[in-house]
Amino acid sequence: MPRVSEEHLERRRQQILDAAQLCFARTGFHETSMQDVFAESELSAGAVYRYFKSKDELITALATQTTVQLRRVMHEAIQREPLPTPAELIAMIAEEVVRQSGPDGPVRLAPQAWALALVRPEAAVMVGETMRAMRALWVTYAERMREHGWLPEDADTDAVAKAAIGLVPGFILQHLILGDPDPETLARGVRTLLPHGEPA
Repeated sequence: MPRVSEEHLERRRQQILDAAQLCFARTGFHETSMQDVFAESELSAGAVYRYFKSKDELITALATQTTVQLRRVMHEAIQREPLPTPAELIAMIAEEVVRQSGPDGPVRLAPQAWALALVRPEAAVMVGETMRAMRALWVTYAERMREHGWLPEDADTDAVAKAAIGLVPGFILQHLILGDPDPETLARGVRTLLPHGEPA
């Protein structure tokens, strides 16, 4: 009997995640049942449970997948020369958030995963890992800011990262719930607060 290829397994896993994303975005995490996911994916319960044992696993996997793309955008940006200013960097991240936050967008699931992490230890592990990975990028950016003279030589880059990372969830919540601000408004605010690297 031929072995199922890794590519096939990954396609099937993504098929399930895509179906779950549509269900969660449409009716919310709590109102969606695993039966809804089975129906949307057009797969049997056994096929879905082979990859994901629960809704908790689905929502945390989706939130992690979304964060991977945001991290990719940030990683590429902070390696550039010239180094993006804080306002330019946050605008790039915010633009990616907007691209992924439409009616069926995966960013809409992030706050649901954060809430789940507060009450489910296994979800807290996955969400915590993605948060630490994003924070590590902010540390790298703060170190590069220090190298460029935008921060004092004795700046605590870990503290800078822990403060700066809060801008992204704050933008996500405002954008999803209030419908604003847009990336340029956020960048304008950051430019006012953190004018490092900006032309005089």
